[in-house]
Amino acid sequence: MPITITMPALSPTMEEGNLAKWLVKEGDSVTAGDVIAEIETDKATMEVEAVDEGTIASILVAEGTEAVKVNAPIAVLAEEGEDVAEAAKAGPSDGGGASAPSSDQNGASSADADAKSETPTPAGNGAEAPPAPPKAAKSGGDIPDSVKAGPVPVKDGQKVFASPLARRIANNEGIDITAVSGTGPKGRIVKRDVEAALASGAKPAADAPAAKADAPAPATAVGPSSEQVLANFAEGSYELVKHDGMRKTIAKRLQESKQTIPHFYVTVDVELDALLALRSQLNKAAPVKDDKPAYKLSVNDMVIKALALALRDVPDANVSWTDDAMVKHHHADVGVAVSIPGGLITPIVRRAEEKTLSAISNEMKDLGARAKDRKLKPEEYQGGTTAVSNMGMMGVKDFAAVVNPPHATILAVGAGEQRPVVKDGALAVATVMSVTLSTDHRCVDGALGAELLAAFKGYVENPMGMLV
Repeated sequence: MPITITMPALSPTMEEGNLAKWLVKEGDSVTAGDVIAEIETDKATMEVEAVDEGTIASILVAEGTEAVKVNAPIAVLAEEGEDVAEAAKAGPSDGGGASAPSSDQNGASSADADAKSETPTPAGNGAEAPPAPPKAAKSGGDIPDSVKAGPVPVKDGQKVFASPLARRIANNEGIDITAVSGTGPKGRIVKRDVEAALASGAKPAADAPAAKADAPAPATAVGPSSEQVLANFAEGSYELVKHDGMRKTIAKRLQESKQTIPHFYVTVDVELDALLALRSQLNKAAPVKDDKPAYKLSVNDMVIKALALALRDVPDANVSWTDDAMVKHHHADVGVAVSIPGGLITPIVRRAEEKTLSAISNEMKDLGARAKDRKLKPEEYQGGTTAVSNMGMMGVKDFAAVVNPPHATILAVGAGEQRPVVKDGALAVATVMSVTLSTDHRCVDGALGAELLAAFKGYVENPMGMLV
């Protein structure tokens, strides 16, 4: 029977996306793993792969369509040997899709190919079949509508293909679906595989979310309506620029941060002369290949390394707050704010305390370039344990940044400038940079924040310590 391809959830927080481009057309044959479309999320443009093989029978959502809801049908795939024209006429079905199942207006979720309704709905006649009662998993009763199938699971860097219903049952029962063996086509995990795993006593996933029966609360507005604002201005004296997904996400997250996180700020001045001298020596010593140096360090690269080492030395500050426990991180994953058209994004340098300055520099050049092209993968900008926001290159002397949860800290970096300083009782001139640490006061108190900044200052003013 026809397989419905739905708008996939490309990140845990994605609710809708723009269908930027189709890379296939009706009548094209595809196999599992083929890239079929490009989807724009709030932060990046990502490729969507086919999960099943067959022929594209019909495209339901035209490229360029904005705000397509997750799980909405976007195309119909005819299975191998199936009549393509008939599949196109049938339209979306309850067959397994490329992502989580969609829900109809009666609240019943569309199942995948291994859980077909016993009374199929006639297609194409305009009549609605009576809603079928919700099907129950053999092991755990009804699956609440609020428990989603979630994104396609990943194991050892590879996607694990599982039907939406199988993922949904696994989510409800709290088991790790990546540990389940699949018996479906090409090893795909289907409903019976999850039920067999449950019957054999499969262990719960360590990070499985608890199922909640209540529907999530609707998102609250983050400001006044346009009507309220425009009432104060003469018609024709303005133009309206519609918010894109990125700007909406930034507004929502920053409002949430300032409403829920008690911010505390600590500022210190750091002398840069020794760091600038070492940076110059290291850049001059860079090996040359194809007339290009192997690396070119920036002050920001060295700031990332210094903050990572400071968090290693002050592990009580490398934390995230939860209502039940403090999350103490084993590594310093440093996010770096990158300005892009329409907003900003924070790609993450993972385990930065273990990386060389040249590795951090080259990684940031790659992440920054792909960030501006909106080509980052969700795992490259989600998470992290802290962040750096550097406005020094814009001539900003000092500022305070907003903590980006789940981080508990963010370092705001100002411009390095020559200032008068007192050394050994005499007036001198030094290159000085002001940095401000914003902390989540629930888990990083003032004294702890000061200790972290002191460790950071030590590495910047004695930068040879970053090389050993």
